[in-house]
Amino acid sequence: MSAADLPEREGMDYDVVVVGAGPAGLATAIRLKQQAAERGSDISVVVVEKGSEVGAHILSGAVIDPVGLDALVPGWREEADAPLSVQVNDDHFYLLGPAGGIRLPNFAMPPLMNNHGNFVGSLGNVCRFLAAKAEALGVEIYPGFAADEILFDDKGAVTGIATGDMGVDKNGVPKGEFTRGMELRGRYTVFAEGARGHLTKQLIAKYGLDAGRDVPKFGIGLKELWKVKPEKHKPGLVQHGFGWPLDGKTGGGAFLYHMEDEQVMVGFVVHLNYQNPYLSPFDEFQRFKTHPFFKDTFEGGKRIAYGARALSEGGYQSVPKLSFPGGVLVGCAAGFVNVPRIKGSHNAVLSGILAADHLAGALAEDRGHDELASYEAAWRSSAIGADLKKVRNVKPLWSKLGTFLGIPLGALDMWTNTLGFSLFGTLKHGKTDAASLKPAKDCKKIQYPRPDGVLTFDKLSSVFLSNTNHEENQQVHLVVKDMALQKASEHDIYAGPSNRYCPAGVYEWIEEGADAPRFQINAQNCVHCKTCDIKDPNQNITWTAPEGGGGPNYPNM
Repeated sequence: MSAADLPEREGMDYDVVVVGAGPAGLATAIRLKQQAAERGSDISVVVVEKGSEVGAHILSGAVIDPVGLDALVPGWREEADAPLSVQVNDDHFYLLGPAGGIRLPNFAMPPLMNNHGNFVGSLGNVCRFLAAKAEALGVEIYPGFAADEILFDDKGAVTGIATGDMGVDKNGVPKGEFTRGMELRGRYTVFAEGARGHLTKQLIAKYGLDAGRDVPKFGIGLKELWKVKPEKHKPGLVQHGFGWPLDGKTGGGAFLYHMEDEQVMVGFVVHLNYQNPYLSPFDEFQRFKTHPFFKDTFEGGKRIAYGARALSEGGYQSVPKLSFPGGVLVGCAAGFVNVPRIKGSHNAVLSGILAADHLAGALAEDRGHDELASYEAAWRSSAIGADLKKVRNVKPLWSKLGTFLGIPLGALDMWTNTLGFSLFGTLKHGKTDAASLKPAKDCKKIQYPRPDGVLTFDKLSSVFLSNTNHEENQQVHLVVKDMALQKASEHDIYAGPSNRYCPAGVYEWIEEGADAPRFQINAQNCVHCKTCDIKDPNQNITWTAPEGGGGPNYPNM
């Protein structure tokens, strides 16, 4: 059935439409309602979320800097349903080798790396807390509906979004339970999709929001939640490590965070500008857990959850223009992650507050569908800009000089930035993550040990713990633009890295049969990490939104 044959969409009109119920989107909605109450007016706000519920697709470390929450919901710490209760009380940094490592003295770390006063907890539960606050203020939240299309007026301004059609089979034919998507129209639309949002990517291209900016950079973060034995549990302990199992040219690191209820979060980040196509971030993560400094923590414990997500790493010099006719970018869609701190939720909330303040002012002037240039002009002089500017050279130094020289120089640069200057100015990132892979013939194969099912695991059993599910008979949401190119380049030149960079076993090169090798996409496994959209060497794979409610269902990640 062609688009012309489909029934017209129903629609609803609001002052502001927010795409994504993460910390940035919810902060925007809450602050808009707070501003309206202060002005004695009303602002109609809707939040649309592709996850089955608020928090279902939220995955973060997470050691949370409370500065954003304190600004948005003063007094949240005293509330009975406060989502965070464990404060950091012990903060360790390690340089790791295969058989041991050294703990770096805390006094040598730049002050901004200090985690004391921060909270260990689930960002998903923080979002559920914020969603309740938003709904109490009159915000409408619609989980289970994926924003699928951007709506424009005849002048090219954004006028809202349309949610995806439901009940379309894998051939694009409406099934018996077919339901047309809805149009959610707004005077302004806020895009809070997180890293590598599929609509945000379209907006950046349409409006040239990346003009004059450095290339975007990303990492992949993998995380497990463990229930450990009581004697292994130390609430408030935060441990960060870098070095092994990654080589000196590959950026990344690991963390262990002890939260409440004998739970420990363990995670691993690999910068996606790695060069060796044989590298598997998932398997590097599994190897990390066997390190003698950390494996004892998991002895006698049980893994209870798993997930993975891309994270923005470009920072200060890669943030795109944030405003365009009819809308703005906030949070990780804008790239507000502080890479060395491995923190973005505080800036996500602060960006939602900042955007809402400018939106409320525009609405009070009866404006709509114009460009909110004041928001774009304000962010670099805000707390967000100050946070990111101090660390702007850490990622470029690490990428150019490797772990053992880049990290010390990055630390030196953070120290000098606390005094208001940098020895390096503002460094460039260089290549995109897609362009960083070397041909397989120039790289050494990496042999990973088989998982033992006790401490280390395979991808499929891990995906099971992510509670990932998609309606099976729907169109594949991972679009390969040119299958011949995928064979000639991704397979023949780069030895099929999609099979390794994907943390969920979505991509396989099947070598059996007359049509071998055949590229198989197991879209049912997709945890919506977006790594394929970033790392494919030809940018030949595009992540699009599946039916709303599909994907992972993280309980408290």
